[in-house]
Amino acid sequence: MNTMNEPVLNHQAPGSKIIDPQMIHPQVTNPQQLNLRDIHLPEPVSWWPPAPGWWIILALAVLIAALVTIARRIYLGRQLRRDIKSELDNIKQQFQQNRNKTRLAKSLSILLRRASISYYPRADIAGLTGDDWLSYLDDSNAKSSSGNRFQSDTGRVLLTAPYLPDTDQQDNDRLDFDAQKLIQLCESWLQSPHNRPLRGRS
Repeated sequence: MNTMNEPVLNHQAPGSKIIDPQMIHPQVTNPQQLNLRDIHLPEPVSWWPPAPGWWIILALAVLIAALVTIARRIYLGRQLRRDIKSELDNIKQQFQQNRNKTRLAKSLSILLRRASISYYPRADIAGLTGDDWLSYLDDSNAKSSSGNRFQSDTGRVLLTAPYLPDTDQQDNDRLDFDAQKLIQLCESWLQSPHNRPLRGRS
């Protein structure tokens, strides 16, 4: 009987071969000989070109911004016209009460200046005086006609009367111009559309 310290004999049939474990699973025991490819990570996602959804969002944002700008411009234009009409009505009402032609001419001249600067660049308007000022008013008046021009006796009142002192009723009656015709001339300009470039001006 074998004791525990005796070596265990490997009983093998005569003529049999000893099998090397590495011959059974070479891929496990020899990993360097495996035909494996390196691991390639996916390319990082690029932000350009954007996905189609971003193009749609961008187009909508541009469209909304354009609509808001147009709506604001229309609103401000209408508000300006309302303010001008209200001021003109106030001037006409005051003239009906005091019949002061000098004050009427002054008020209409100031209103024309303020409206012009609101419609057109200040740099193009502020320096205009004399015949250049009257010519500008005719050029920018879509309702201008041969019988309705600032370069006329009626329109030229705007060049002189605003600088005259307020007079009493007797001197006021001697001012030689048709007040109603001047009102109509200025009103035609104030109610004319001014969303176009001036004729003969850049």
